[in-house]
Amino acid sequence: MKSKFILAVVAFFVVTMATAFPWHMVLFHDEYVAMGAFTREKPFMPFGMLAILLQAVVFAWFYPVFYRHVGGGHPVVRGIQFGLFLGLTVWSVMVFATAAKFAIEPIAEFVIYGTIFQFIQFSCVGASIGLVYGRLPE
Repeated sequence: MKSKFILAVVAFFVVTMATAFPWHMVLFHDEYVAMGAFTREKPFMPFGMLAILLQAVVFAWFYPVFYRHVGGGHPVVRGIQFGLFLGLTVWSVMVFATAAKFAIEPIAEFVIYGTIFQFIQFSCVGASIGLVYGRLPE
């Protein structure tokens, strides 16, 4: 089980980097800058990577608890459900708290971009964690 935990952490980290970097730094970078969501000329990547690692540990740790609590099922489906459920906490901070603290305009556009990204990210990381753990004994 320890090796699955480590693989789930790695899967979360890799999938998040594979979705977050293109989304934020390539596809919609200029939009985020124009909205005021990015204020640093260059992001301080160590903090971003630390945040992803901490999230990965929490998600990888709690997935087996969630899986057993809901009574098993297909690991990918349960993984997506888990990712979206636990992702709500991250989404609330990344979208609403960020918009509340910084001069982001238009807020509605920021909320839409953030919501779409978080949905994609947490669906993908949830599915990947579900694949790593597979069917667990109930």
